[in-house]
Amino acid sequence: MSIAAVVVAAGDGRRFGGPKQFTLFNGETIAARSVRTARSVASYVVLVVPKNYEGNGEGADLVVAGGASRASSVRAGLAHCGDAEIVVVHDAARPLASAALFHSVVNAVLAGADAAIPGLTPTDTVKRVNKDHEETFVVTTLSREELVAVQTPQAFRRDVLERAHENEADANDDAALVEALGARVVVVEGELDNVKITHLRDIDVLDIVERSRP
Repeated sequence: MSIAAVVVAAGDGRRFGGPKQFTLFNGETIAARSVRTARSVASYVVLVVPKNYEGNGEGADLVVAGGASRASSVRAGLAHCGDAEIVVVHDAARPLASAALFHSVVNAVLAGADAAIPGLTPTDTVKRVNKDHEETFVVTTLSREELVAVQTPQAFRRDVLERAHENEADANDDAALVEALGARVVVVEGELDNVKITHLRDIDVLDIVERSRP
């Protein structure tokens, strides 16, 4: 099956203090690292960037401008995936995702899933809360065995992902839109090293993780 990747790098990095995805890390931008790893499974990579982007393409085959939300940015990239039958969506802000993780989600789709996402069981106790004016109180304690913290890359059957985006809905990740269709989304083991850059201090975390790898 033909595979394309959409690397989402259209955020403004407000909490980081700027467009984190174009920060240099070990000689290349964070976005370029993500594009390079996406090529481990994809023959064609679309990079979705902010409208004011003035870079060199970060090694992608095509660069397109994103939208006002993450979902609209994914749709902008998805529209340029040619005849790919599987589409992998990856957040550029996760540059340490391994090639093995990309293969893992793709293989799950090849095995019959509509979509595959990496997930890790939380190590902290998780509680559902409610807010009443200025007070926050616990409603219930959730079973960690029934929860996963979700990462990217996420792989999808192209037709299912397009159907999920037909109504231009918004969501935190594409899997949520696919779930709403009633499609089969499987979870593969995520990676502790697959750090998402949100704050400036996360660059130091990336460096520590990278140096600790064999």
